[in-house]
Amino acid sequence: MKIARFSHEGAIAFGIVDDDELVVLKSDPMFAGYDPTGERVELVDVKLLAPVIPRSKIIALREGSGLENARPSFVLKPNTSVVGPGDPIVLPGQSSDITVTGALAIIIGTFAKDVTVADAASKVFGYTVAADVTARDLELLPEQAATASAFDSFCPLGPVIDTEFDPETTVIHGRINDGQFQNSSAGVMEHTVAEVVAFASSLFTLLPGDVILTGAPGSSGTIVAGDAVQIEIPGVGVLVNSVRAA
Repeated sequence: MKIARFSHEGAIAFGIVDDDELVVLKSDPMFAGYDPTGERVELVDVKLLAPVIPRSKIIALREGSGLENARPSFVLKPNTSVVGPGDPIVLPGQSSDITVTGALAIIIGTFAKDVTVADAASKVFGYTVAADVTARDLELLPEQAATASAFDSFCPLGPVIDTEFDPETTVIHGRINDGQFQNSSAGVMEHTVAEVVAFASSLFTLLPGDVILTGAPGSSGTIVAGDAVQIEIPGVGVLVNSVRAA
């Protein structure tokens, strides 16, 4: 099932994607279940929004250690870094080296603390597409490293949440303008989704709506103002964002 968060005629709502239409729901299905209003709207008539705005946190996995059995490492992004499909990635003036990496975003659906790998899947509501943006030059400065991935618009999400997607089939295609910079699959990930969720829950209490971005080592592209970024995960969707200067 694919869930969209959208705006239509001045109101924000949630809906189930049904071909070219949305079955409008009374409220956020993560908290209120799948209770339809009886209304349907055409997808072409709505603006798709970021399918989730985390109430608590975004945890972005950083892979690439090359060490067997290495523990995952993370950076935290604030919920103000989230934008939706079609929204611009805004380049801050503090950085001159900004990159983007396509990622599978795990949406947590229920309270989770110290969960096992075997139980991790039961804590996941669904999956969406993410563009993980980082100011690489700031990342190298100890006093700025914590802010390098935290700027407004540095976490585009969308277009929908897929509640039935199998993360083991993940393939990520990343394009900047007409050039492909990323072609990753689940096979290059150092950790499975279940391992990532279990490990994250050992560090933080995971709350409904929290987002975890899975990493893809060595698969980033440099962006500048005027670029168009497209991240595609077949089976979930395509996320497109423009790039502009602040």
